[in-house]
This record gives sequence, C-alpha cells and structure tokens, in this order.
Amino acid sequence: MQKTLLAILLFFSTAAIAQYQTHFEKSGEKETPTYEEGIAYYKLLAKNFPQIQITEKGLTDSGKPLSLVLYSKTKTFDIEKLKAQGKAIYLINNAIHPGEPDGVDASMLLLRDIALHPEKFPELDSVVLAIIPFYNIGGALNRNSTTRTNQDGPVEYGFRGNARNYDLNRDFIKNDTRNAKSFAAIFHELDPDLFADTHVSNGADYQYVMTLDYAQQDKLGGSLGKFQRETFLPFMYKYLEEAGYEATPYVNSWGQTPDKGFVQFPDWPRYSTGYAALFHTLGVMTETHMLKSYDKRVKATYAYLHGNLKVLAQYRKAVLQIRKETKEAVKTQEKFAITWQNNKEKSTEIDFKGFTPEYYPSKVSGKDRLHYDRTKPLNVKAPFYDTYEPLDVVQKPLAYIIPQGWFNVIDLLKLNQVQMTQIEKDEERDVEVYYIQSYDAPKQPFEGHYWHTNTELRTEKKKVKFSKGDWYIPVNQWTNRYIIETLEPKAVDSFFKWNFFDTILQAKEGYSSYVFEDLAAELLSKSPELQKLLDDKRKSDEAFAKSGDAQLRFIYENSPYREKEYLRYPVFRVMGK
Repeated sequence: MQKTLLAILLFFSTAAIAQYQTHFEKSGEKETPTYEEGIAYYKLLAKNFPQIQITEKGLTDSGKPLSLVLYSKTKTFDIEKLKAQGKAIYLINNAIHPGEPDGVDASMLLLRDIALHPEKFPELDSVVLAIIPFYNIGGALNRNSTTRTNQDGPVEYGFRGNARNYDLNRDFIKNDTRNAKSFAAIFHELDPDLFADTHVSNGADYQYVMTLDYAQQDKLGGSLGKFQRETFLPFMYKYLEEAGYEATPYVNSWGQTPDKGFVQFPDWPRYSTGYAALFHTLGVMTETHMLKSYDKRVKATYAYLHGNLKVLAQYRKAVLQIRKETKEAVKTQEKFAITWQNNKEKSTEIDFKGFTPEYYPSKVSGKDRLHYDRTKPLNVKAPFYDTYEPLDVVQKPLAYIIPQGWFNVIDLLKLNQVQMTQIEKDEERDVEVYYIQSYDAPKQPFEGHYWHTNTELRTEKKKVKFSKGDWYIPVNQWTNRYIIETLEPKAVDSFFKWNFFDTILQAKEGYSSYVFEDLAAELLSKSPELQKLLDDKRKSDEAFAKSGDAQLRFIYENSPYREKEYLRYPVFRVMGK
C-alpha cells in the first residue's frame, strides 16, 4: 500500500512537471518560444496559480498589447496596497531585442519554479515580481535564424527592430513608439525598486557567460549610487560566482582588446537603465555573451534574476528607505549635471578573464584580422574606467513655462508623472530665455531623428507674454531629474536634441533685399548702437566686410523686424528672486 501511494505521488509530480515544461526545455534547451507560445504559457500559469496575474497594458507598434505578469504571494495585485504593506517591486523586461531572448526563457523558468515550489523562494514574502514577457512584440513576430550573425543559438529568434524598425533601447526618453509609451505607464504604475533588462552582447571574446551593464554611480548619485557600488553589485557578483556564472562589468571595448582596459558603458536616458535612474530605480542590463551556448546563457540569466530577488529581499528596508530619501532630496537639489565625460585618468582595477588576442592574415582580405585563442585563457588586471564627471551643470529654475501649443512635450511630461498647472490668465512674466546660437546635425538619421549636437546657447532675461492655458512646471518634484534632462537643450538626451523643437530653427518670414536696403539705411541712421555693431563686425571679419548680402542680413537679424520665435527656445525658465 505504501509503495502504491508513493508511486501515485510520483506519477502526479512527474505529470505536473511535464504540464509546465517550457518550450526551451522541450527542445532540449536549443529553442525559444514564439510570442504566441510564450503568452499562452503565462496564461496557463495564471489560470492554475492564483498568485499569478497576466494583464494587457497598452498597445505596441505591432498592434498587439503589451502584457504584464505579476506574482504576488498574497494574491493581491493592487500595487498601491502592496507598497503600503512594505513590499518591494522587482521588474524584469524581456525581448527588447528579440534576437536576444535569454530572458524570455529564464523568466518563464523562474516563474514556473516559483509557482510549483514557493517554499524554495522565501524572497517572495516581501517582494512582488513583475515581468514583461515580450517588450518588442513586432520584433518577436519577425523570426529568423540569421540576423544574429555570430550568436550561438537559439535555433530561431526575433529581430532587433520593432514593427516600425525602431531600436526600443534607444526610445525610453523620446517615446516615438507605442511600446515606449506603454512601458512608461507600466514603469510608473509599478515604480520598481529594482529593474532588470535582459540582453545578449556582441563584441570581444572572453571567458564570462554573463556581464552586467548598470547605471554609473556618479549619475545615479548619493546614497543610491553608494548602495549600488558597495552592496548591490558585490552581492550579485558573489552570488553569480557561487552559482557557477562568474561575471564582469559589460565589456565596452570598441577599438581595443578588453585586456587593455575598457570604459563603463554610458547609460544615457535613451537606454533602459539610464531612464530608470532618472526616477531613482536601480537598474541593470544583463548582457550574456553571444558566443556562449544558448543553454548556458539562459541559465546564467536565470541565476541573475534569482539573485536579484534575493538581494532585494535581504536589503528591502534599506532600498525602500534610500529611494524615499533620494526622492525627497532631489526636490531641493539646486544644481544638475546634464552632460558627462569619462575620466580617463581614473579607473578601478578589476580581475579580467579573457582569451589571448592574436592577429594573422585574413583569408578574405589578406589584411591582419583579430582572433581570440580560446586555448589560451588570459587572466589579467585590467583598468575599468568607471568614473564619469559632470561637463555641463545647470542651476535649476524655480519653474519652466511651456506654451500649450507644444502638446507633444506636455503629454510626455504627464506620462512620466511630472506635476504641472495651467496659467489661469494672460500675463507677462520675467523669465530667462535661451536662444540657439549654433548646433551640429548629422547627414544620416539615428533612430528616426537627426540629432542636434554641440549646441551653443545665448541666455537673455526678458519679459515674455504667456497665455491662459500655458503650462507652469515647478522644479520641486521627485521627477526633477527627468524634468531637467529633457527640457535643458544641452542635455545629453534632451527633447531639443531629439528634434522636438525643430520648427523654431527655421525662419518663417524674411525680406526682399532691394526693398530692405532703404529700411536698413534708415535703421542705421536712427541707431548708433546698431551702426557700431555693424562697424565692429566689418573690422573683425574680412569676408563679412566684402559681402553686401551678409551685412544686410546682419542688420535684419539685429532689428525689430526679425521674428521673435526664430531660434528662441520655447521652454522658459522662471528664476527665483
């Protein structure tokens, strides 16, 4: 009887495991599921386990909805209530680049294991797990087996570009895609304490399966940056090593082999971790190595995600308190760095485990080519340049004012939880005004935009008329970093850089030269100051002095006839008394 009962229990246990096998497991760890298969699997888990919920959260460019999966041990899925209970929120984002699907399979395995064996995951007593199964659905539907040219598996995978061929890991700040807008809504609903975005890296060869790309300490700032460097990262590196997947910082070594040292990848706000940092969330992009087999990459990602649960549970109270204090501190912060540069004189020495680089003639071109010899492991002390220092720093204004006509900008600010009010009546205010003096633009677009770089500004204090309904944005909020880094035109990922205000860069009116000649002469006769400006310009610029058209243009640009909107940045700074 006892043997019969044991046999029955084993049968049901085996049947349960078989029922929840993932496509990855069924394929002998060589394949990743299609989008439809993956969503169906999560729906199966949600149907059979009341601790799991799957919901649709806004559209993507593919026309299909973005799904969010939650695991809440108490079966409560109201985020506000969960936060009020002191729960920490951990968000995993998968398939932003569907050709890099390691996180898709690792997340399915992790959630299945939690559902079947909750006793093995005590971390979920205090942590709520949130998973975006497929972020780039359009790319996931565009399956192939060739576009990840050098990658070792899986057999088929998705494509990097989304349904409109955007790289979504360049869209977190500009929000060109429905995907990004839906993600922002999810992100702010959850306000996650820890965030993971799963990837696979290209580039140099080395011994590691896993590398970590995280927010730069100085940009993350204060106690949060210190916690990341002194507590979070050491915990994760140790945990991964003990799990059999020793890791290193993401290898960003373009132009040289990593054993000579490499620079920490700059997490600008266009990227997921840079975006998360604007809202004081610890964020990491996992970057497994493309030349390692798919099964090892998935298992390394699983180990990382499980380690995140452990570190967040262990330090939950500290993380929640640090984030709370950081949000309060930024409300009164006076100065903000908006551009950064890497300090090449300062580095952290790390133990790097690579392979010996060699050069020999290419069979294709006959020229020297790089080869990493995997039979010759290379263990060295390498400099890791992980210090970024402020380049441009701005004094925060009391507030910004944006005319209501720039509704596209206002909509994004609202989406990202920026608080603002509308001016109640027509009025004139003293404000600081930026004028665009110069900028560079490339010949080729980047992610649908012709970036503005090397922007130079002139600042004037003026009285400007504003209309009822224009938007007043106080800079006393926990979202101050987002406000500053999008609205200051010189910021590394500002809305100006991403072409949101390009209509001000084109004059809408002009003059007929033969008519304006007489008016220009009259202007000079009535304004000794303008005449002096013209004379000084002639003396300092020989080419200008020889050009009648240039001189006429100069007078027009310095006259009342020049349109006030031309090159005037339409975001105005209200300064304190």
